Amino acid sequence: MTHQLVDGRGKALAIEPVTKTGFKDWLKGRRAGERAWIEDHGYVAKPGRFLALPSARGGIGSVVLGVADGPDIWSWGDLSTKLPVGRYRIDGHQTPLQASAAALGWALGSYRFTRYLKPGRKLAELVWPAGADRTRVKRLVDSTFLVRDLINTPAEDMGPSHLADAARAVAKQYGAKFRVTVGDELLKKGYRTIHAVGRASTRPPRLIELSWGTRGPKIALIGKGVCFDSGGYDLKQASGMLQMKKDMGGAAHALALGRLIMDAKLPVRLRVLLPAVENLVAGNAFKPLDIIRTFKGLTVEIGNTDAEGRLILCDALAEADNDEPDLMIDFATLTGAARVALGTDLPALFANDDDIAERILAAGRLVDDELWRLPLYQPYAKGLESKLADLNNVSSSGQGGAISAALFLEAFVSKRTKWVHIDLMASNGLHRPGRPAGGEAMGLRACFAMIEDWIGTRAKDAAPVKASPAKSKRRGKRR
Repeated sequence: MTHQLVDGRGKALAIEPVTKTGFKDWLKGRRAGERAWIEDHGYVAKPGRFLALPSARGGIGSVVLGVADGPDIWSWGDLSTKLPVGRYRIDGHQTPLQASAAALGWALGSYRFTRYLKPGRKLAELVWPAGADRTRVKRLVDSTFLVRDLINTPAEDMGPSHLADAARAVAKQYGAKFRVTVGDELLKKGYRTIHAVGRASTRPPRLIELSWGTRGPKIALIGKGVCFDSGGYDLKQASGMLQMKKDMGGAAHALALGRLIMDAKLPVRLRVLLPAVENLVAGNAFKPLDIIRTFKGLTVEIGNTDAEGRLILCDALAEADNDEPDLMIDFATLTGAARVALGTDLPALFANDDDIAERILAAGRLVDDELWRLPLYQPYAKGLESKLADLNNVSSSGQGGAISAALFLEAFVSKRTKWVHIDLMASNGLHRPGRPAGGEAMGLRACFAMIEDWIGTRAKDAAPVKASPAKSKRRGKRR
């Protein structure tokens, strides 16, 4: 795929990026007729706003585009679809960061999910800007499109087996080891909560695993893969199911972040775990007040079958934690409470390590992919107490739902492990430049940028790591 980015052969119309502060000086340098045209159209250099300027022959001579100061992704996000079909180039000096940002925004805005549609009209193309990091831009775009495609695919064509196929394809592309545990095999290996949540579907639940790399710090990525969520016996209303094909968005993010790491050949030992299920209703479905013994050995009373994501994650987290990773990140479309607190565009970040949390937040600001930290407020853990089991999967208080869900997950992570939990929407409700409605990668670029930086810092500060990966240590007796 070209993502509407092409090499600089042939004629191309110029796009002139102009900031709000530089607009007056830029305007002074235009011909009288162009100034009149601009003034007649009431144009100002607001980021993302563009205007086609006429040529002497009456066609388009060039395009002026308002941009923000510094690297700006989103001002370029609508141009491939809104400009007339043709080839364009950027005029004027740009730093490598600005050039890469422009290319990234243009490409992200060219995304179309056409699996079930005939191809639409052709899109405008941008000549690769001078100085742009082509490899990095392509890497980010391909991984973002992977997230979008997986989330946008309806549940009929994106069940647990399809998600496993997508992960297998990524593993094959990068030479990663691939393993999947399916159906009753989950019980034999102790993944009882994954099995319980997914057993009512005719498409068996599974735990998908990729492993890659033989040196460097261990990084574990876990993603919630609920391919469709009816709510189980605590059944959702029909309106509540309309977006539930996206409930595997966490798995899509974990897989895409793993892809970024492998594509960049980062010196890490990577493990990706994707518990994949459908939470449906049938005679063998798990029920409210059931008690399930988890992989870690903790028992969980089911206060609500619609709080299923944390149940499949808890087994995957405990499995990953047994391998003693240096960093563990999970992604999940986990709670509506996080959306109430932060809205749909801003993922909630929880972490048990302040340094890692601040690194992700700083990286998000740097690459325009922000998250917001919420606390692991320990007094709220009391609401997860059960009289009959070690934990309840929902809080008795009914308040602070995103925090309670994060605290539930924290119970399956050892204190030695640097752990990050990201509760995200994984979908755009409305179109924004470069971010069309539908499945969306959120926090993906931020986490990748943080990992790159963290590895660089760690390489300077830490002792060498042995080359051979450690085997998983299953501590504790399974009961």
